[in-house]
Amino acid sequence: MLVYAPFVMAADAAADPGIGPNPVLPQPVDSFIPTVNIAPAKGWPAGVTPTPAAGLAVNAFASQLDHPRWMYVLPNGDVLVAETNSPAKPDDGKGIKGFIMKMVMKRAGAGVPSANRIMLLRDKDGDGIADTRTVFLQGLNSPFGMTLVGNTLYVANTDAVMRFNYTEGATEINEPGVKVADLPAGTINHHWTKNIIASRDGKLLYATVGSNSNVAENGMENEDQRAAILEIDPASGKSRVFASGLRNPNGLAWEPQSGALWTAVNERDELGNNLVPDYITSVKDGAFYGWPYSYYGQNVDIRVKPQRPELVATALVPDYALGSHTASLGLAFDEGSLLAKKYAGGAFVGQHGSWNRKPRSGYKVIHVPFANGTPNGMPDDVLTGFLNAEGEAMGRPVGVVFDRKGALLVADDVGNTIWRVTPVK
Repeated sequence: MLVYAPFVMAADAAADPGIGPNPVLPQPVDSFIPTVNIAPAKGWPAGVTPTPAAGLAVNAFASQLDHPRWMYVLPNGDVLVAETNSPAKPDDGKGIKGFIMKMVMKRAGAGVPSANRIMLLRDKDGDGIADTRTVFLQGLNSPFGMTLVGNTLYVANTDAVMRFNYTEGATEINEPGVKVADLPAGTINHHWTKNIIASRDGKLLYATVGSNSNVAENGMENEDQRAAILEIDPASGKSRVFASGLRNPNGLAWEPQSGALWTAVNERDELGNNLVPDYITSVKDGAFYGWPYSYYGQNVDIRVKPQRPELVATALVPDYALGSHTASLGLAFDEGSLLAKKYAGGAFVGQHGSWNRKPRSGYKVIHVPFANGTPNGMPDDVLTGFLNAEGEAMGRPVGVVFDRKGALLVADDVGNTIWRVTPVK
């Protein structure tokens, strides 16, 4: 039963029970006015860095970037960074809640124009700091995901997957790209980030497409091929829905032991501080994961009209909860890194941080231990300290990836920095 509250809600509980393989889900609380508790974007003071876990060290691989959100490591060790932000969305966020959301995003540091480019960072002397940076691709449209197959670089703009010819060692691409396939966009484009990953054999691409709303308030007619992972045949440009009911999938990675596709998903808002947990999950072909009709399996969201009980009955429970409103985005598996043995095989998740939870959640990078291809235990913090004592965001982690030497790279779009995590020497 949904409990209605006419005022902004205080914390349901300081500790979020929605973490781990068997999260506890409290009763939903639907507030007329959403809780707003954003950490204002501050940036890093000189000489201050995030706080690594015991046994780890962190340094700035590259700084003074322009809203870096996603990364891709090329075979020669060069690091591609998407400097990007939201495109124009004239029909998104109308009304009182929309106005609030726009103000929230601006305070959170997401109101800056998109640079619409990909930078190349190169560490020539191997000291863990990028020596050179060049504009690798420019004139893009809110780019996000990147993947290389042979000599073809695929880039996911907000509205299309593009391909570019790549030569190893190149520091820029000046030739125009070729459209491979359209991606859902339009004038609402509520969740604009589109990530891509290639199948192991390189014959198929998988693209994330977030929903066009929180819980279908813009109409299901505007959710076609959204809240989904699409499978794209780059040879023909044809695509199909591989899995659906995923409100806002972002991170994509192949789990090294099982070979299964995994994704990191942002769940819905405005049901209380401890609903609904974001999650990582293996993604099954043809599976439905609940959005918008239900959450975390078959827990019905009665705000959605009309209901689809026959569809809810098929909804799969995600594999692992990451806490509510953490905005978990980046996802990478440790397939043999520099880090300690306890991290081997586990998943690393970049949590961008909450805007509507008291107390705040996320704003850190975590590690989820795995054994035999599945999560095994509770998460542990890897990189924290993104909030200062006043509750301001000095940084916000987004994408995570391992570099060629096995160090963990973390994109920080408020601190405009790529952080590099290594063992203590």
